[in-house]
Amino acid sequence: MKRVAAFVVAIAIFSALYFSFAFRLPASDNRQLLSLIMGGLSAVHYSPRPVDDSFSQKIFTEFIKRVDFNKKIFTQKDIDQLSQYKNSIDNELTDSSYEFFDAVMKIYSQRNEQAYRYSKLALDKPFDFSADESIETNSDKLSFAPDTIALKNEWRKYMKLQVLQELYTSSNAQEKAKAKSDTVKLKSFTQMEELARTKVKKNNEDFWDRVHDLEMNDWVAAYLNCISNIEDPHTEYFAPVEKQNFDIQTSGQLEGIGAQLQQKDGEIKVSSIVAGSASWKQGQLKAGDVILKVAQGDKEPVSIEGMRLDKAIQLIRGKKGTEVRLTVRKPDGSLLVIPIIRDVVILEATFAQSLIINSNGKKIGYIRLPEFYGPSANQRGGRSCADDMRKELLKLEAENVSGIILDLRDNGGGLLQEAVKLGGLFIKSGPLVQVRSRSGSSNVMNDNDPDVVYSGPLTVMVNENSASASEIVAAALQDYNRGVIIGSNSTYGKGTVQNFFNLDDFVSHAQNTPSLGSLKVTIQKYYRVSGGSTQLRGVTPDIILPDPYAQIPYGEKEDDYALGWDEIAPAKYEQWSLTNNIFDLKSHSDKRVISNPAFQLIQQEADDFRQRNENTSYSLNYKKFSAWQKELDDRQKKYEAITADSSLVNVSNLPVDLSKINSDSTAIARNDQFTKRLKKDIYLNEAALVVGEMK
Repeated sequence: MKRVAAFVVAIAIFSALYFSFAFRLPASDNRQLLSLIMGGLSAVHYSPRPVDDSFSQKIFTEFIKRVDFNKKIFTQKDIDQLSQYKNSIDNELTDSSYEFFDAVMKIYSQRNEQAYRYSKLALDKPFDFSADESIETNSDKLSFAPDTIALKNEWRKYMKLQVLQELYTSSNAQEKAKAKSDTVKLKSFTQMEELARTKVKKNNEDFWDRVHDLEMNDWVAAYLNCISNIEDPHTEYFAPVEKQNFDIQTSGQLEGIGAQLQQKDGEIKVSSIVAGSASWKQGQLKAGDVILKVAQGDKEPVSIEGMRLDKAIQLIRGKKGTEVRLTVRKPDGSLLVIPIIRDVVILEATFAQSLIINSNGKKIGYIRLPEFYGPSANQRGGRSCADDMRKELLKLEAENVSGIILDLRDNGGGLLQEAVKLGGLFIKSGPLVQVRSRSGSSNVMNDNDPDVVYSGPLTVMVNENSASASEIVAAALQDYNRGVIIGSNSTYGKGTVQNFFNLDDFVSHAQNTPSLGSLKVTIQKYYRVSGGSTQLRGVTPDIILPDPYAQIPYGEKEDDYALGWDEIAPAKYEQWSLTNNIFDLKSHSDKRVISNPAFQLIQQEADDFRQRNENTSYSLNYKKFSAWQKELDDRQKKYEAITADSSLVNVSNLPVDLSKINSDSTAIARNDQFTKRLKKDIYLNEAALVVGEMK
């Protein structure tokens, strides 16, 4: 499955995507902006791509994909016409020209109005749901329609699918209501079809209203980001407001429901969940979910497909205590309505937290680290995750724990220096990570403190969302034989370093002229102390546990433009004298997993998710579609047994923390939510059993 390089940005809880630029630049400034971006990429990117015909072809393919992500706007004849630019865009970039961009926009403006008419026309009369036809929804499997006649038919099927989904939902709701009460007045199939079509008509008009709201500078910004992302997925252009929002996020001042979003292929996708936030507490919204609709409490949901993210944010955000209902599509294709009570993100929940686990008669320490946080350049007295980790380790040592679990699951990274300091808490002085610049020179980042804060048995939990700084720490501890890594098949695989450059610093600006924004550029790569890069490959755990998404392509390696894996000379370091035989620990874990019904269900779920992910074609026959949806619902009910045991893990707070926890109702509620999820965490239970065997 191909991934389009994402425009991941952060605005407190959400981000403004490439269409959300509030600034307006004249054409001359757009040329200057393009010149600055191309010059910046060439001058500072870790491995800039040659601006040649190959680069031109990538831009051609990628920009058309972003403009027409589901192949419902352009015809193949349009693509053939635009193909004259396929090998000349590189020359345009050298001249700061937008000729290809202008040509795409000219055809787009014409086809866009045509597509709008096709979508409306399809909804004018009832659909024949007895017909045996289907529709492919994966754009990578689709071809552009050969002509407008075929394109019109594609729109008919696309709108039919939307009505079919609404029809199934209402029919299913009616059946449930009927089962609860005999007095429910049933609607006929014809009535429900008409209601479903009316609802889709409204959603369709809302969608096209948002499309028509887009301005030329929105598309210019999308084009500039397309060029930047082709260098690598983490190199991107930030408009002024986006950079400000990014700074807000990295400072930890967050509010909202607690989900960070990205724009990909015209969809609004959850990239991460903020620990301690309303979404985190509710528990159902996950990274990888696509948000389709937003409803205010029990009011009619509004479709946000194709919506500008700044406007979607306005719908999703709201006052503390109010309810928002998100209709999301899960990675396996299933739909779910998630109710979330809006709240202010409690920053305390983003910091390191510790607990005690009683497992097989042993007292195990547990520390959850959501991110590698630290004080920003303009922040005095900010908290350091390494300092917090030291405090938690000392508290657990005072409790005489027989081992410690460091939980880095879903930790997307953060500050490099904090990762180095944190890793140093578990080893004597030595290298923790190597960093190489574009010149080829490498720098070893060391822990220079010979003090070992904790020297006992250690297990590090990771998953596919553990990235960047998390991978640095996990890799270092693995290379040192300092601990046992346990988790998914592999971590995310982000092994690169980025830096921001303010584009206004490179030009002379007249007073009151718009700011040009910033460019975030990949300038370095991480390497393990053993020499291998964490890029693409991530960190492979010593003990691999079943994961529901193990067979679904995911991670940095799935991005078309990600930098490659390589290795450099290893650093000089002294491995820890580990008394545990990892082979024995793994063998014992494997036996427990095989005999554990919950883990076996997860394995079945993984097989199921893979099949759903591969099956992207939908029947447009009502009976077949309904049967398929019902089968998905029944399977999901079976998998709910995985987290049914709410007393699987015996967790408790440290006595020293109780006075603070019991100080107010918010702290109590936050702690209850934190421990509630861990009590039924089968992965944590297995990690505790592993560390309990260690010496």
